[in-house]
Amino acid sequence: MYASLGVSPAVYRYGEDVLEALKSRFEAVDAVAEHNQAKVLSAMQKNRVSAACFAATTGYGYDDMGRDTLEKVYADVFHTEAALVRPQITCGTHALAVALSANLLPGDELLSPVGAPYDTLEEVIGIRPSPCSLREYGVGYRQVDLKPDGTFDYDGIRQAINDHTKLVTIQRSKGYATRPTFSVQQIGELIAFIKSVKPGLNVMVDNCYGEFVETLEPSDVGADMTVGSLIKNPGGGLAPIGGYIVGRAECVSRCAFRLSAPGLGQEVGANLGLLPALYQGLFLAPTVVAGALKGAIFAANVYEKLGFRVVPDGTEARHDIIQAVELGSPEAMSAFCHGIQAAAPVDSYVMPEPWAMPGYDAEVIMAAGAFVQGSSIELSADGPIRPPYAVYFQGGLTWYHAKLGILLSLQKLVEKGLATLP
Repeated sequence: MYASLGVSPAVYRYGEDVLEALKSRFEAVDAVAEHNQAKVLSAMQKNRVSAACFAATTGYGYDDMGRDTLEKVYADVFHTEAALVRPQITCGTHALAVALSANLLPGDELLSPVGAPYDTLEEVIGIRPSPCSLREYGVGYRQVDLKPDGTFDYDGIRQAINDHTKLVTIQRSKGYATRPTFSVQQIGELIAFIKSVKPGLNVMVDNCYGEFVETLEPSDVGADMTVGSLIKNPGGGLAPIGGYIVGRAECVSRCAFRLSAPGLGQEVGANLGLLPALYQGLFLAPTVVAGALKGAIFAANVYEKLGFRVVPDGTEARHDIIQAVELGSPEAMSAFCHGIQAAAPVDSYVMPEPWAMPGYDAEVIMAAGAFVQGSSIELSADGPIRPPYAVYFQGGLTWYHAKLGILLSLQKLVEKGLATLP
């Protein structure tokens, strides 16, 4: 069957040899998934989810029981006071923009203690000028870069916090950078330090790609807001759109007013018949994330053994579903992405090419044949065409699909003489 999909016997055998050493790692991933599955199920049972919760609403969406119940479920899953979970939030960047703009006022300052944010947030903040950025509305920005070893610069953070600092943003995942992803424990330690320097300072965590990778979430270790996209981990591959913001009731309430309008808040926002997918996607999410994690671990070991630098490496603990592979050239990036695309159930015949994608300062190549456009929990790979020419692999609704994608990515590299099997 693998041969019929384009994987040569030599590449398949190499993959099987790599897998033989990963059994204990995969067992640990399954144990985390089992814990998180129970957590999600418990939240749904506690909030008495019923068939009535799946009814569609339109227009204003007043008295939308299913929408309101889903937000209670999310609040319980993440152990927070409140949640905002809406299809009107179009993506992770939108969710982050809502959370930031709702909780920062003119004259306030935003601090990133983990270096530069993900590319698409640069225009939200105003690092790159853009209409309606935080900078346009008088919100300042400051960042403290990580140390060369990827750890927090606590002295620099202490010096950066001032009277104007009102919100701290922590990006959990690496984005288009080959730095480590932070564990929930590390995030908790950073939050505790920040609040010791300035008690009452709000901390927001960009949780994209990290949900259900561990048994704890940033909201369990002091984050005032935890933010993410439903077409990533928590949507389980079924959510067609949406984002979530969970946290302290005061912060989440402000986000609801920013998303809709002052005076309206969470009272409006029809579900448009999407609730069955949002509920069932959340229910499946722990298992789907486990499959994606296995794919990331497999990818790290496959490419590391061939001499490529991978972040994280083949033995490190995992804190998100993204696997970075430094391929060294644009040609190798293209070959890798062609293999991922060839493994897709949708648009498998398409050849990805770099292009000037909105929100990025370099051409980006993206491979994704997804049922939901842009769904990063589905099998995909992408990266900016710039040194060190790293591609970022993530997703796979099942482990078997992730495995096929990695084998085909390697197959394309081998065929072009860009990788050599041992």
